[in-house]
Amino acid sequence: MKVAIIGGGAAGCFCAIGVKRARPEADVTVFEAGPRLLAKVAVTGGGRCNLTNSFRDVALSGRAEPGLMRLEEVYPRGAQLMRRALRVLSPADTQRWFEAEGVRLITQPDQCVFPVSQDAMQIVRTLERGLREAGVHVVCNAPVERIEALPDGGFELTGPGDMPPYDRIIVTVGGSSQQKLQRLLPEGVEVTPCVPSLFTLKIPDAGLRALMGTVVEQAALSLAGTNFRSRGTLLLTDWGVSGPATLRLSSYAARHLAGCQYTGTLHINWLDATEAEARTWIAAAAAGDARKQAASTPPSGITARLWRHLLGRAGLREDLRWAELGGKGAARLAATLTADAYPVAGRARFKEEFVTCGGVALTGISINTLESKLFPGLFFAGEALDLDAVTGGFNLQAAWSTAAVVAGALAASDAA
Repeated sequence: MKVAIIGGGAAGCFCAIGVKRARPEADVTVFEAGPRLLAKVAVTGGGRCNLTNSFRDVALSGRAEPGLMRLEEVYPRGAQLMRRALRVLSPADTQRWFEAEGVRLITQPDQCVFPVSQDAMQIVRTLERGLREAGVHVVCNAPVERIEALPDGGFELTGPGDMPPYDRIIVTVGGSSQQKLQRLLPEGVEVTPCVPSLFTLKIPDAGLRALMGTVVEQAALSLAGTNFRSRGTLLLTDWGVSGPATLRLSSYAARHLAGCQYTGTLHINWLDATEAEARTWIAAAAAGDARKQAASTPPSGITARLWRHLLGRAGLREDLRWAELGGKGAARLAATLTADAYPVAGRARFKEEFVTCGGVALTGISINTLESKLFPGLFFAGEALDLDAVTGGFNLQAAWSTAAVVAGALAASDAA
């Protein structure tokens, strides 16, 4: 069985190792367009490699469980597929695999899993060693331009040099554009448009930008006029907003924001509370010492600098005493704390990483094997699929799990 894997990223390399270990007689070749394998793995997690997530806070069963995120909140696109893929290779299986390869792991309080070394290159070297030891052929600087299905079965690749026909093709390369991925694949394979999925938001408000470095541990974000919502840590930057809450919102609203040219109105709920709860806190603060200046009594989790900014947003003086607040002032302050509105004026890339939503439409593949329904022998994994996740190790887990599904399908194949 001759197998070509297009893309030398996480999914491609993991799949190659899995296929070769299960079928040592198979001829497996990884084609990578760039000069080296696993370039994105080397920078993920800020160079520390957020390998996976424990999924402790995620309901994998599909049932709504108190206190747990639904899988659809983790994978805005492809949750049903991931529910099945995680049965083939779970987060615990992933950790066991890397630990068996000699990588010691640590789970952070936020449930993100990293190598103890805090060095993404350890993961790169581990996978490269696995490829060598398994006998996988690797060809870098080899962009494959086109995959053609042959009339009598198998596939032909167009790219650098002469390439023989292959029995099985596994596409793991991500599409930075629908057109690029569509050109690679045989005619008839449906590709969903590709747009950025994890990014921070540019906010042209000088007062907010002046608070760069400020962190709010529990905030809630929403886009005006939509149902897109997110919660989590919010980081204020010199260009706008970042942090897990922002990245999660960008993932949920990826297509909407692309359609709006990354403009709109962002509502920040600084307390992640209802307006009624904010009013209750204001009343309690005022009752505590009516003669005290409001600026000296910020809510829990709100820094003094941010609190002064919010008082100004509510039209209140910094030297205002609680006794002077009045009903209208309290209403404005409660509204500011729970629905502070800022214009969005673009997006910013998230560090060195680049995640897109879009790719091969899931309706065109078998959910159990990730094989094309139109072209038997053509498989997809990782970034090639219209499957993506919020930040926190979930995207890499999708790469490992979908690669394992394909490797398992090829291991069970009866191809000679």
